[in-house]
Amino acid sequence: MKTSQTVADTLHYLADLGWEDLYRTPPGGGPAVAADPAAQAGADDEPPAAAAAAGPGLDELAARAETCTRCRLADTRQKVVFGTGDPRARLLLVGEGPGAEEDRRGLPFVGRAGELLNKILAAIGLRREDVYIANVVKCRPPGNREPQPDEVAACRSYLEAQIDTIRPEVLVCLGRVAAQTLLGSDAPIGRTRGQWFKVRGVATMVTYHPAALLRNEALKRPTWEDMQQVRDRLRETAESR
Repeated sequence: MKTSQTVADTLHYLADLGWEDLYRTPPGGGPAVAADPAAQAGADDEPPAAAAAAGPGLDELAARAETCTRCRLADTRQKVVFGTGDPRARLLLVGEGPGAEEDRRGLPFVGRAGELLNKILAAIGLRREDVYIANVVKCRPPGNREPQPDEVAACRSYLEAQIDTIRPEVLVCLGRVAAQTLLGSDAPIGRTRGQWFKVRGVATMVTYHPAALLRNEALKRPTWEDMQQVRDRLRETAESR
């Protein structure tokens, strides 16, 4: 599909949801500017730039993860799903764990939830290539069950090293498992979403996992409210530099 058609589909989708306060980044950079989703739906878009090469440390971490046997998930995985995106990303998103399609392809968020995440990112003026996406565990739990505490503990050092290496300006916990893992809390996501926390020195927002939005459309509006805060925080840090 052509990039312009992909953008058009995304903007029509967001317009249907009532997401009117959208931003786009002008060609050549600069601060994001307001964009009406319906008006922009037919606008041409430049092809996405190639993602930056892996930064220092990430290649080594990924290589270690490829041969990791710290937990039982190594016995059933097809591929390790380490993470993907810009190693100098200002925004890092962390989900729960790989699903079947991610396990097959070795990339995070490439199924239906990933398609929705791409649209959410587009709504705040970002492309998938602009951010870094990872999961709490790097191997698929069988049957898409939640990762067990010992599996999370075995994989935690990889995630913490990703955060420390990338040093994003903003981190987003997608879903309860990511939030509870990184915040060290057993609070339900309904009590933590939409709030700012600090994780390893990084401003951190909690919101719903895109898969939850596919199951319950009522969660789309609060998720959009959370992501508007993320957008605004990124704009503020850009303006203060």
